[in-house]
Amino acid sequence: MIIDDRLIDRVEEEAKESPRLRMNYNFHESLDAKAQRLMNVLLPGTIIPIHRHRHTAETYVLLRGKMVVAFYNDMGAQTDRFLLDPKKGNYGVQIPKGQWHGIEVIEPSAIFEVKDGPYMPIEPEDMMD
Repeated sequence: MIIDDRLIDRVEEEAKESPRLRMNYNFHESLDAKAQRLMNVLLPGTIIPIHRHRHTAETYVLLRGKMVVAFYNDMGAQTDRFLLDPKKGNYGVQIPKGQWHGIEVIEPSAIFEVKDGPYMPIEPEDMMD
């Protein structure tokens, strides 16, 4: 399978139809896979709460668009902010295991996302209000 404009465009159309304004395209075969590999298309206005993954680090590589990934401390104060914009030479970010983070989508964006599996839903104690 090739990851090209046609695939990103197709998933972006699905994101436009989703009330969440985002859509995943999974490359892993099951939610139990040891590596969770997916493309996530995110549109401006999507709400992604500040959250953390206590069991895994997470890597984003921006394929298209522009977005900000922000890191936070345990008190909810922003500690770092990364603009992902291929036109500026910023292609991705590595999020350490347990790091609070959030995303602000500036323009329709597609990221290739990798984290350790199996898939684990985010627990309420791993989200900030």
